[in-house]
Amino acid sequence: MNETATNAAATGLSLAALGSILLVALALYVFTCFCLKLICEKCGVNPGVLIWIPIVQILPLLQVAGMAPWMLILFLIPFVNFVIGIMLWAKICAARGKSPWLVILMFIPVVNIAFIPYLAFSE
Repeated sequence: MNETATNAAATGLSLAALGSILLVALALYVFTCFCLKLICEKCGVNPGVLIWIPIVQILPLLQVAGMAPWMLILFLIPFVNFVIGIMLWAKICAARGKSPWLVILMFIPVVNIAFIPYLAFSE
């Protein structure tokens, strides 16, 4: 093969890999949004289409947690967003009838992946 064919093959392979990664990322995003939708519905909140919009999806979660909607602004401040996020998920756990201490699972690698689906699919 000549250099042009090798470059074309490498480019094609790179585009296929990038497409695969994007497809997996999209599937994970849709699954996470679906889990957040289930959490909202099980807590008696109708999230509507807001749950599918990246930053705005925090609003229905704030409603589930019983927190003010203006706290969305606090998620844009570094370090403050960490504290508000812990408070949010602790209150969501309580709203789902789980222990607020369950939030500790978010800090354990690999286990944190199952945290949101656990809240969504558990009774």
